[in-house]
Amino acid sequence: MTRVAAVDCGTNTIKLLVGSVDGQGLTDIVVRETRMVRLGEGVDRTGRLSEAALERAFAALDEYAALVGAHDVSRIRFCATSATRDAANGAVFAAGVRDRLGVWPEVITGAEEAALAFDGAIRNLRVPPAEPVLVLDIGGGSTELVLGSSGSPEAAHSMDVGSVRLHERHLHSDPPTAAEVAACVADIDAHLDESPVQVDHARAVVGVAGTVLTVVAGALDLPAYDADAIDQSVVPVDRIREVVDRLVAMSVAERLALGYMHPGRADVIDAGALILSRVLARARVDCLVASEADILDGIAWSMVGG
Repeated sequence: MTRVAAVDCGTNTIKLLVGSVDGQGLTDIVVRETRMVRLGEGVDRTGRLSEAALERAFAALDEYAALVGAHDVSRIRFCATSATRDAANGAVFAAGVRDRLGVWPEVITGAEEAALAFDGAIRNLRVPPAEPVLVLDIGGGSTELVLGSSGSPEAAHSMDVGSVRLHERHLHSDPPTAAEVAACVADIDAHLDESPVQVDHARAVVGVAGTVLTVVAGALDLPAYDADAIDQSVVPVDRIREVVDRLVAMSVAERLALGYMHPGRADVIDAGALILSRVLARARVDCLVASEADILDGIAWSMVGG
């Protein structure tokens, strides 16, 4: 067994997993943390990471450094995704990571991100899904679509649409107007039209990460976010659509009042939920499978080649 630390740095969140891993699987997870730092705030418009975003990210990484130091970790892998791929000053962030965790962040490609998310999600499932299976990972800056069978991806694509990026681009009112929603949906559909991943070939869809899992929490009528209740739940697509429509129609204040809603996600969940809805509209499935395991688990397994 090797004690490892996996870090996934996206546009909206920085997540940490510390656990023991071998070629057979991930066990003894002692840390699983998420910090909503909005690192990619404004990147779509300015092309740069803002000073405020860097401060938030570095504060989270200081906390993570303390957690890693307390658990006798032998290997760390830090994967940075959409926001740092797009930022002109990404080197400033990279140096800050190195100072705090002792490793340089790997700015992984969209294809690498998709493969890690697929691996993490599929290995976690107690009941194997019908194949081919589509793994859907909606992030703040990008959305990963990965179609595969027999535990490995066959087609993957990273679309430059995510909850933060699309909310900043289209959904300016609170709640968004019908015209804003229509523009956002058109943007999502245009990206799906160009995607090489044939969503309609999927016989099962597994959704991972915060946007999907938050919508699932709403679909399950949870009074508070409950990872055990959400993980591996199977939710009818019609129920998902109902929740998406309700969330999009709400004001930010109304979303904040939902017991399962993370405060750092309330303002951008409208765009992320619309991405989920549009993907499911193209998939020929009746239900969505939710998985708490995601790219973090894939990053952890990758460190032992399992």
